[in-house]
This record gives sequence, structure tokens and C-alpha cells, in this order.
Amino acid sequence: MNSFLADLPSLELLAAFWSGPVVATNLIVFFSLFGALLLGLLVGYERSYRGRAAGMRTYGLVCMGSAALTVIAGYPNDWYGGQVMVGLGADPTRIVQGIVTGIGFLGAGVIMKEGRNISGLTTAASIWATSVIGVLVGVGFYLSAMLLAFMSAFCMIGVPRLASRLPTRQAIAIVMRFKKGAAPSEQKLREAAMNRGYEIAGGSISIAMQNGKIEWHFVAVAYSRSSGAPISVLARDMSQVEGLESFHLSHARN
Repeated sequence: MNSFLADLPSLELLAAFWSGPVVATNLIVFFSLFGALLLGLLVGYERSYRGRAAGMRTYGLVCMGSAALTVIAGYPNDWYGGQVMVGLGADPTRIVQGIVTGIGFLGAGVIMKEGRNISGLTTAASIWATSVIGVLVGVGFYLSAMLLAFMSAFCMIGVPRLASRLPTRQAIAIVMRFKKGAAPSEQKLREAAMNRGYEIAGGSISIAMQNGKIEWHFVAVAYSRSSGAPISVLARDMSQVEGLESFHLSHARN
């Protein structure tokens, strides 16, 4: 029993993880995380406003995770409570690199793409950010790990509420399959979109032909929050387009 107690970490060893210098470094990490979150949300809002798949949450999570890893790399003397690891068998930075790379492949597995519709980006980013939280815990930056966890939760829960108060534009991914011999006009499609409060996003049009039937893929982005017609109204109007055989509508980002 006495030998077992002797093998337990001493209070001094545990207290080293909350020493003044280590806590000060954790505060530096916090300010870096806060700044990275704001800048990531800014870039994500611009992409979201233009109807792209990745939005504010995805950019915020990735920016925070990248900032956390970069900052702690500059304070190796504070890793593991500032204690010298005698006989360390592996380079911790290489372990971190392997973790981040491996989790990147795991996150890629949850991203789904169907035509112009992409889903799972935020989930992939949250998985990657969670791996960074694990790295922070592993090197003894407990306060930074808790802060990143809370800020990631805010990014997942609070940012959608914040985004709902900001100027935004609805984006609809549209697939139109025309009957054999039908030849739609791009100009007419753009005019039809404009009459319903949308514009066709630049560079989003792709055209394919199969068995003599033309198929159009593009993304329509509303001019403003209130200008775009609901997707149900668009579906009703689509059913009345001359020469249209079938169509598919979906929100362009999730």
C-alpha cells in the first residue's frame, strides 16, 4: 500500500500544471483563440454571404484550432507543467503532427457532396478542433483545453443565432433536366431567377448531356434575406417550365 502511494504523483507535481508561468501561457493562448475566432468568423461570413458551402462555424473552428497549435509550439518549456521529461522516447511535436493529419482524414469521411450541395463541413471541422483539445490536454495546457472546448461549443451553438441577425442570402442548388431536343437559354434562366429574387452565382453553372438530354447544374443566390422566394415556391414554378423533364432543389450549404 505504501509503495502504491509512493508511486502516485505528488501534490507538487500536480501543482506544476497550474503554476504562474503555465497559467500565464494559457492566458496568451486564450487571447490568441479569441482573436482567431473573430477573424475566422469574419472570413466565414464573407463566404456564407456569397452562398458558399463552408460558413462561419467551419472557418471559426479551423482558425481557432490552428491558432492553438501554433501558439503552444512557441512555449515548449511550459509543456507537461514545465517539467523536464527525462528519457523522453519520442518527439511530442511529431506526435501532434501525426494526430492532426490522421484526424483530418477522419473528418474528410463525414463530408458528403451531392451535386452542388455539400454537407458535413462543420462536423469535420468540429472533429478536428476536438483533436486539438485533446492535444492541449495531453501537453498539460488544461486551462487552454477548457477554453477551446467552451469556445468551440459557442461556435457550434451561438454562431447560428448570431448569423441569423446578420445580413445573409439564401443559396439554392438547382439541377434541371430537360427533355430530349429542348434547348434552354441561359439568358432566360437568369431572367427567371432575377424575377424570383435570385441571381445565378458566378462560375457555378455546369452543363452535361446524356442520351441527348441536357442537364444544368447551378447555384442561385438571393439578392438579400427577404428577396428570395421560398424553395417550395421555386419548386412550384419549376413544374411549369416548358421542356423540363425533372428537377432537384436543395439548400446549397449545411
